[in-house]
Amino acid sequence: MKVIRSNEKLMPDYRRVIAKKFTIDNPDREKRIVERLLTKSPVEVDKLLKEVFDRFKDRHRDVERIFKDNFNIVSHYVDQETSLKQKLLIGSYFTMEYSVESAALFNPSIVPHPVQSGTEEGELRVIVSFRAVGEGHISSITFRQGIIHEDGSISIGENNCLIEQSNIRTSTLYSKKEFVLSLKEADLEEKAKPILDELISHFSRKELDDAIQKYEVSSKERSRNKIIDTMNLLASTNYSMEFHSQTDISSRVIFPVSKSERKGLEDARFVCFQDASEQRRMYYATYTAFNGSAIIPQLIETRDFIHFTVSSLHGNAAKNKGMAIFPEKIGGRYAMLSRLDNENIYVVFSDNIKMWENPSLIAIPHEDWELIQLGNCGSPIKTDEGWLVLTHGVGPVRSYFLGAMLLDLEDPTKVLGTLKKPLMSPNEEERSGYVPNVLYSCGSVIHNGWLVIPYAMSDSFSSFAKVKVTDLLKELKKN
Repeated sequence: MKVIRSNEKLMPDYRRVIAKKFTIDNPDREKRIVERLLTKSPVEVDKLLKEVFDRFKDRHRDVERIFKDNFNIVSHYVDQETSLKQKLLIGSYFTMEYSVESAALFNPSIVPHPVQSGTEEGELRVIVSFRAVGEGHISSITFRQGIIHEDGSISIGENNCLIEQSNIRTSTLYSKKEFVLSLKEADLEEKAKPILDELISHFSRKELDDAIQKYEVSSKERSRNKIIDTMNLLASTNYSMEFHSQTDISSRVIFPVSKSERKGLEDARFVCFQDASEQRRMYYATYTAFNGSAIIPQLIETRDFIHFTVSSLHGNAAKNKGMAIFPEKIGGRYAMLSRLDNENIYVVFSDNIKMWENPSLIAIPHEDWELIQLGNCGSPIKTDEGWLVLTHGVGPVRSYFLGAMLLDLEDPTKVLGTLKKPLMSPNEEERSGYVPNVLYSCGSVIHNGWLVIPYAMSDSFSSFAKVKVTDLLKELKKN
């Protein structure tokens, strides 16, 4: 069995910046800044604003809209009539650039592109997602487009330096059932009952705010603030977003927007899901929302990589990191790999893709190179012989190795084979970086008999490898 590494390396590009709100976290200071700017004469405003536009208009698609939106956030400090130019200038002082991948570009996953028109015979157009890390170790999700050729080699398209965040929309309606599940997990269901009793099965943000306001006035519950904060947090973890359809996919970045993910969206595992009852495919991705101290498992849904919805995962199996959804239902139910105890691999079945209970343990650390912990490297891939699962094992000196196992097609709780030795081990070039001695992947794809593996090196940058599927399956069936 021969694993062939690509010479192509995908490196972080510090030129890729977004414009975001510059937060000072001091209302008095913010007010003084606004007051100083309001003393500027119209001539001074024109001069300053022109200088700012000249410097930044070519670095962002709509810098005028960015400045106006950021002015709106601090507009409550303005108590006089202001011109549009004054508003834009004020907004520019409350704007900052952030380089989304200045520190690292790693933990990739790969799926077939929803549009295959224009490809040559024997080619597969793909989308590769990455965990991008910038200043303050904040993680976001970025994308690249590529072509896998007939021989399993891959060509990645040019990277667009002009990137943008999505337009965020809070969910039109929230599910009461999902709120109850989350509150139950936090042991707050009974205490939150006065708020829940005011809500119908699917409710709007305004209806939630009205119920909370009524509760604030009437409740004497000691944990009242915790309950309110939890309800608001749950609302913030469920939202939708969309990008301009004309933007190149490498221009799109999913950046943290809610309090639950303010320190990042980590390790998205994308999968192309085909439901037998539907003609269209859905792309799902599980990821970890991190707020600096706690993690929340989240789910992304999209059909076109333009429109996305984000929601929370629930249940005793939706814990920790490393959840990966199977690409189709098994026995009429959704299926998912989980590593809920941070050590072993489980399989979970569910009728609801957001609710995961009753996991079944299928694999524990066994080989020398995985004795610390074992986890998946993305969603299972269907083959004639079984579900092919790439794994990662952690061994001595916290070294991460890539492995594989084969699961039964009809009952993936049955392990048909594993590898005695790692599929890939960090070599001398790969072992040095931000987190040394780590190889990691969040998803692979099969094309024309080749397993194409995007993988990260030492949490710093990424590359690709390929191996013949028949050779890998043959090796797995020995064990």
